[in-house]
Amino acid sequence: MKFTLSWLKDYLKTDASLDQIEEKLTAIGLEVEEVINPAAALKDFILAEVVAEEKHPDADKLKVLTVDTGIEKTQIVCGAPNARAGIKIILAQPGVIIPAFGEELKVGKIRGVESFGMCCSEKELGLGDAHDGIIELESDLPNGTTADKVIDVEPVIEIAITANRADCLSVRGIARDLAAAGMGEYIDRDVKIPENTFDCPVKVNIEDENCPIFTIRYLKNVKNCQSPQWMKDRLTAIGLRPINALVDITNFINIDMGHPLHVFDADKLKGDITIRSAKNGEKLVALDDNEYELHDGVVAVCDENGVQSIAGIMGGVSTSCDENTTNVVLESAMFQPVAISKAGRKLKAESDSRYRFERWVDPSTTALASDYAIELIQDICGGDVSEVEADGDGISCQKIVKFNTNKVEKLIGIKVEKAEMIKILSDLGFKVTDNGESFDVLTPSWRADIEGENDIVEEIVRIHGFDNIPTRFERSEHKSCNPFSVEQKKVYNAKRELALRGMYETVTWSFTNSKYATMFNATGDDIILSNPISNDLNQIRPSVLPNLLMGAMKNIARGTVNQSIFEVGPQFFGRNPKDQIEMATGIRVGSNGEKNWNEKQRLFDFYDVKADALAVIASVDGPLNPQVTADAPAWYHPGRSATFRLGKNVIAHFGELHPKVLKTMGIRQNVVAFEVFLDNVPSPKKAKATTKKLLKTSDLQPVLKDMAFIVEKDVLASDVINSAKSADKNLISDVRMFDVYEGENVGADKKSLAVQIVFQPQDKTFTDKDLELLMSKVALAVKKKTGAILNDGSK
Repeated sequence: MKFTLSWLKDYLKTDASLDQIEEKLTAIGLEVEEVINPAAALKDFILAEVVAEEKHPDADKLKVLTVDTGIEKTQIVCGAPNARAGIKIILAQPGVIIPAFGEELKVGKIRGVESFGMCCSEKELGLGDAHDGIIELESDLPNGTTADKVIDVEPVIEIAITANRADCLSVRGIARDLAAAGMGEYIDRDVKIPENTFDCPVKVNIEDENCPIFTIRYLKNVKNCQSPQWMKDRLTAIGLRPINALVDITNFINIDMGHPLHVFDADKLKGDITIRSAKNGEKLVALDDNEYELHDGVVAVCDENGVQSIAGIMGGVSTSCDENTTNVVLESAMFQPVAISKAGRKLKAESDSRYRFERWVDPSTTALASDYAIELIQDICGGDVSEVEADGDGISCQKIVKFNTNKVEKLIGIKVEKAEMIKILSDLGFKVTDNGESFDVLTPSWRADIEGENDIVEEIVRIHGFDNIPTRFERSEHKSCNPFSVEQKKVYNAKRELALRGMYETVTWSFTNSKYATMFNATGDDIILSNPISNDLNQIRPSVLPNLLMGAMKNIARGTVNQSIFEVGPQFFGRNPKDQIEMATGIRVGSNGEKNWNEKQRLFDFYDVKADALAVIASVDGPLNPQVTADAPAWYHPGRSATFRLGKNVIAHFGELHPKVLKTMGIRQNVVAFEVFLDNVPSPKKAKATTKKLLKTSDLQPVLKDMAFIVEKDVLASDVINSAKSADKNLISDVRMFDVYEGENVGADKKSLAVQIVFQPQDKTFTDKDLELLMSKVALAVKKKTGAILNDGSK
């Protein structure tokens, strides 16, 4: 919502400065987004006088001007039709930034003649759209005076309006709030009641319940001219383009009073006006030059020729007013917000009228806005006006709220005197009946958002002032504690660790594309959304991977082939609030770096994401050596993926993604991924002592022995390693797999797994007999677990 300071002062008698008004607006909940001060951009421009003119020697439409800057006389080449000797202008000298272009002005040659500046138009200075001539000024100020002291431009204030404050989508409503907050006296507009001189020749008939009231007035013998300069200036200041007086008046009142109006060229209408539901297939070319195909449920304003306006949203071209309009039908109506919102979203039609009607428009301004429009039309365009023609009983949101005066202190913790409460509410337009411990509060017609006691408390407190709520620091006897929960620390640590590993964090929706989600759903329960925000985000995500892969697809399309991205967030496995789990999920696509003469490039592989998963688990104080099993889900490549677990508790999946998944998603690069179930990673046990355990090391050198086992082909290497370690946990410090052999020497259905075992003596050096005994224990443990036999090299 934009408005100028002078416009605000039409409704607010105040001596407050711009800074004070800006601060108070934000304090009462009308956040100031920007204050645009055009004068700030004029400080580098100066007032100058054209003292002589000559025809350009090589161009019929150009003139060579001699301009007095107050310090010197300079030469300017200008093509403006009104450029002539004797006028005062706004001059831009070399080095100045021209607001309309954002570029620095330089000395140039135009058709061979040097020009040392520019005579500026309104458009070049950002003051309007006029560019067919330069600005002419009448000023007694000396040449060389900066333009900000010559041109009278005022700042524009832009505020953010929350959905519940539809009453502040008008200068009138904003002024009412500021007056209640002590910034001045509210002055309501004194609107003349039009004198009716004839009966309205057009009748109104409402057939759709979404239009509670529809009023029109007929004006004849009007002259649709240009708007007066004051109206043009106000509309231009807030970004609206002046068109003609009739259209400008409706746009002006829309901002001024917050009630959208519409004007029809009466000579282009046929018969009476009917407000009905549109029929499927009916079309309308609207004022934005788009053709809209309507459907059942859209409220339409029609005559005998069909639809002439999409009610509450936009009028049609066929009945619009132009310079030839002499007879006018002025519409002022009310429409149900839900109907306007649904129609606007369905048609994808945006307008200032829709923006207001779908929130709430004050019903009391239906007649007032119409009267004010008639007053302005007759003052600017002349004409005679008919009596009001209307249909419908109107609409009201007013209600009586029972309000306990102790509610403010109970909810906010401050005591506000009853007299102040009554004054605040009365200044805001509420009618208060004092019943002692409670009030009966009648809400005003412009506050449809007020539902109950809590809303009344909010109104009192925001005007009383949030800054007036005292800050209290209560000393606690308890020791300070970490403000983060265990779960929050896990999320933070996981993000930090993955970022340190060179991955980029993403934040995606908790929804995904059902086309891809099916491939990643382990539970089989597809939770489809009935009203998705877009067609490609129509399902609650059962995994974070589809969203990361969709992001990777877009990055690849933009030329980023090698990428490492992650997200820490929830994925969902059911429809209940607790059916979700916090995940740290990442993918690595392509190669580990760009091509480099000094470093060999390689593709990301299984071991990269294994390291990522282990790093995340370690960062959240998980187990350093979780069990590894080859039972990753179906979206991973079998044989090139694995799972970390503690018994039945799955901690992570990692590995290459299945080729079918990548093909379905249209990704041709190799992709490796990991998924760490942060909620499944057990929290570390609290230490029983405050000091760390003594690190025990041995002075004796470890002994490395290689052993090979012949096993069935389906036996997992991890089973061999784990069973070997279990042979003696005190004296075996590590077991490493270093070779796999399959061939005729071991049999068709078998394989040989070679491991290196690290024996670490503790108290004395191993003898040969000790080593033989340990190796026998290893062989026995592996055979018992996997059925393996020791490979002694013989066939």
